[in-house]
Amino acid sequence: MNKRLLYWTFQIGGWSVYAAINIFFLIWAGNLNPSQLVNHLLVALFFIVTTHIYRHFIIRWGWLKTPMSRVLPKALTVILILSIINFLYQITILSSLGMFEIQGDLKLPFVLINLFTIIILYFSWSMIYFMFHYVENYNANLRYEASINEMELNLLKSQLNPHFIFNALNSIRALVDENPGKSKNAITQLSNILRNSLQIDKNRLTSFTDEMKTVQDYLELESIRFEERLEVDIKLHPNSDQFQIPPLMIQTLVENSIKHGISNLKEGGIVQIKTEVDGLYMTITIKNSGQYVNGQDYKQSGYGIENTKQRLRLIYGDQASFDIRNENNQLVCTQLRIPQIV
Repeated sequence: MNKRLLYWTFQIGGWSVYAAINIFFLIWAGNLNPSQLVNHLLVALFFIVTTHIYRHFIIRWGWLKTPMSRVLPKALTVILILSIINFLYQITILSSLGMFEIQGDLKLPFVLINLFTIIILYFSWSMIYFMFHYVENYNANLRYEASINEMELNLLKSQLNPHFIFNALNSIRALVDENPGKSKNAITQLSNILRNSLQIDKNRLTSFTDEMKTVQDYLELESIRFEERLEVDIKLHPNSDQFQIPPLMIQTLVENSIKHGISNLKEGGIVQIKTEVDGLYMTITIKNSGQYVNGQDYKQSGYGIENTKQRLRLIYGDQASFDIRNENNQLVCTQLRIPQIV
């Protein structure tokens, strides 16, 4: 149903219900006569016309795009004017139908009660109309922000795959001359990683278990190249599999650890991955041999750290955190804290 049809359905239907309620009570009291029936139908028609004109000026004056605090005083003034006009119109109808004597029946209590009732009706119509559009605009803004976030996430993911493939191919190239047999195994590992990558690249989030399969394949691939120079230590909390994370996030950080930590050390080093679960939050700690000096080396990693920060912000907002620092003069510590999406 389009907006215009929806508006007229509620506009005519709502005021018709108002007239029907008044007529029902007159029937229930046994006081309904043709003049009263005509009166209530004409009043309902007047409400339809005046509120429609009111809507025209609401749109023309741009009130739907103006803060409510600025619109409210103006709207109340218009409502009061419309209520007075409506009241005078009803008096005119009643008088013309012989149901009302202006000279004798127009007393202050009657005026105040009827005027207040009309004000409430116009005010209620205004509240419903404004709230409908404010909620609609709010939902539209949410959809717009969600689409922008999704576009950014897709861009970030598209940046990761070429970056990872480039590094993996470099590792295999180094093995071809040194050890052809191991290079074949490395190609098998790479095919497994790419298969997983293609599967999870379609998703905004992936299970922690699937992510770690990719990480372990990557570490096995790098272990072939580094041999005894690379030591791996993985300790995962049993409840880690209950969490979902952005695809390739841990793999990218581990890749940075090896490229900018282990590979720069003649004696090699260690990569440690540990998870801790505290209620609805999981902390992922990645430690590697090396030093993080003012972020210079890690900025050269292209997309690793900044990519991770942006993806965490887009998906989790301020519920997630990221930190990278030197734990001592031998280890770099990268730590993420993410919530469980339920």
